Amino acid sequence: MDWFPKTAMVFAAGLGTRMLPLSRTCPKPLIKVAGKALIDHVLDPLAQIGLPQAIVNVHYLADQIEAHVKNRLAPQIILSDERAQLLDQGGGLRKVLPLLGDDPFLICNTDAFWVEGASSNLRRLINTWQPEIMDILLLVAPAATSIGVDSSGDFLMDAEGRLSRRAENGVAPFVYTGVGIMKPELVAAEKKDIFKLAPLFFEAALKGRLFGLRLDGLWLHVGTPEAIAEAEQAIQRSTL
Repeated sequence: MDWFPKTAMVFAAGLGTRMLPLSRTCPKPLIKVAGKALIDHVLDPLAQIGLPQAIVNVHYLADQIEAHVKNRLAPQIILSDERAQLLDQGGGLRKVLPLLGDDPFLICNTDAFWVEGASSNLRRLINTWQPEIMDILLLVAPAATSIGVDSSGDFLMDAEGRLSRRAENGVAPFVYTGVGIMKPELVAAEKKDIFKLAPLFFEAALKGRLFGLRLDGLWLHVGTPEAIAEAEQAIQRSTL
């Protein structure tokens, strides 16, 4: 492995409105699925591959998340405080650009995770990264066999792994798992303080520089209270 990321941005600042009423007193990243907080379903695999540090942004019920992660030994946690203003994912990244440096970095949502297949999906993702042809590489999962998918899919993928955006009224076979690798210059080029991340994906796709890697295993999206039981049942089935 020639290249290995130094940092992951872990998005934990959202309001979690779809997870109400559970998120009224508990931030969504701390809601437990199969006995483990959602954020730990993300941070534990990062620790397992030896990632040095993770930046965790906080806004809603920030004190709880801060207290939860402060005792982690790996990866090293750096908090990005968005208590004053929620910046959305793109703005959250722009705020921490000095910490990200010039190298590509991992991005990780905290409302989804997966049951591993034969090998680590994070290692597979890192090994697939080719900066000369890619600006962004996303881990994607088949919509038909994933748990908790409530959309018509996100992307189509060609034989080389290039992703294209689903047509507005169409259906696409792959969903974005919430994990990927991207170059910091894409964020640095954006001048607004608050902006979404998805338009950067779509712009890279139009340039032929958005790629995908198919997840090996079972992807679980936990977006609502009802999805918790569904995810736990799927995990139990997968371990039988």
